[in-house]
Amino acid sequence: MLGPQRIVCLTEETTEWLYLLGQEHRIVGISGYTVRPRRAREEKPKVSAFLSAKIDKILDLKPDCVLGFSDLQADIASALIRHGVQVTIFNQRSVAEIFSMLFQVAAMVGQAKPGLQRITAMQADLRAMQAAVASRVAAGARRPNVFFEEWDVPHISAIRWVSELLGIAGGDDCFAELSLESLGKNRIIADGAEIVRRNPDIIFGSWCGKKFRPENVAARPGWADVAAVQHQQLFEIKSPDILQPGPAALTDGVHKLHQHILRWMDADVQKRAQP
Repeated sequence: MLGPQRIVCLTEETTEWLYLLGQEHRIVGISGYTVRPRRAREEKPKVSAFLSAKIDKILDLKPDCVLGFSDLQADIASALIRHGVQVTIFNQRSVAEIFSMLFQVAAMVGQAKPGLQRITAMQADLRAMQAAVASRVAAGARRPNVFFEEWDVPHISAIRWVSELLGIAGGDDCFAELSLESLGKNRIIADGAEIVRRNPDIIFGSWCGKKFRPENVAARPGWADVAAVQHQQLFEIKSPDILQPGPAALTDGVHKLHQHILRWMDADVQKRAQP
């Protein structure tokens, strides 16, 4: 059997991907935040959060590979490396980088061909979404302005892959200029009045595991005149579906964005067609 045999996944996306590839038998430890797939929580020991990990417990599992995500896990990675563990930290922030990560992980476990087949299918699905949007625009539909709120207090706007998926799904990110900032603290919108000024047609909330409250958004001082509030276009996208830079965002997450956006576009066309 090719590739590592005892893998610890410090974040959810590699766990989900290995399950999708039928390679879950290689996983010996997962993140405590893992909810996709649901059965992973029942089958695999939880050995890490996001910014912290149980180093001794990971070492007891005798992994021959640990997979992690981002510079935020650098301290965990360095501790394991000092103990002689092989660690691969991906730092995917864009849709293209997510696809690259998926292919690399598939190749690591000897599943390059089936992995590429799945990636190709996901890419075709994204192109189909773009075509559906293009056909509506050609018929006179308008692309909505969208505010994606990753956290409520303070307001944090969409990270890069989410902003890109909004575009694929048919919307225009109100704060696209902030999406290239990898750290949440650099995507803080200190003045909520700026969000009001940009007047989003749709607001998506994904509060990093905390339940999104549309009624709280609508009740914010000065927000009553925001188009999304006036027309009740306030929707939650569960964080495991969109804030995980892996298969979930490229499938369930973007599909949910797309469905809401297409409904808005169709309703907007009908509204403007009325005498």
